[in-house]
Amino acid sequence: MPGLWFSAEEIHALLTMQHLLTHLDAGGLLGPHIQPLLAKLQTMLESGDEPANHIQQRVRILAMGAWDFQIRHFQRTGSALLKRKRLRIEYEAWGNSETSLGDISPQRLIHYRDNWYLDAWCHLREGLRSFSMDAILEAEEMGVEAIEIPSEVLDAALSKGYGIFSDETVAWATLQFSPERARWVAKEHWHPQQKGEWLADGGYELKIPYRRDPELIMDILKHGHHCTVIGPPALLDRVMEELHANLSLYAAL
Repeated sequence: MPGLWFSAEEIHALLTMQHLLTHLDAGGLLGPHIQPLLAKLQTMLESGDEPANHIQQRVRILAMGAWDFQIRHFQRTGSALLKRKRLRIEYEAWGNSETSLGDISPQRLIHYRDNWYLDAWCHLREGLRSFSMDAILEAEEMGVEAIEIPSEVLDAALSKGYGIFSDETVAWATLQFSPERARWVAKEHWHPQQKGEWLADGGYELKIPYRRDPELIMDILKHGHHCTVIGPPALLDRVMEELHANLSLYAAL
């Protein structure tokens, strides 16, 4: 581009950015807003020594576990978030599909495991909540200023436990992994406050804080017999319940 020069490394970095932007656009939520930027990146890429479509064949980004949905109110929510305005939303609960209507003060958007969440102060329940963006059925910007929650308060309320779920009580899970899985788990980032140590038999012990256990249990079970829950007892009981329920399904076949 006139007056703008890129090295081969920078061209390749731009290509990776293009793929990231494309894959973040799950279900077309950014839609026409992201296309002009992608077009500019494409032009920059084609200014290199290789055609852009040839370079793109060498890079793949696989989004595993992302929900297939379209977020109708992403633009309106993002606008209210940055303008610091309250939103009135109709929200569908995950567990029972019940809907509720209330005002929220949006605080920050979270892109977590290929899905979008909104951290907000819920004026109906008078507390901080994380809302799954795809479960927001309607959103209307209010002419009222959003209340401001300091970042440290948000982190204390919503980021201390494992995963996206929040609760008031924080417990610590102690997990032990077999030597076969130890070297992989030791490199994984489960939580900013995690603690890990190698065991005498070559296994690995991981300690992580959590508030609610559904997401943690899913990650424990994916390791099968290579992961043992040492504590707390409540978490061990919940994992055993899941295992017994699975066994009963197969026993009926």
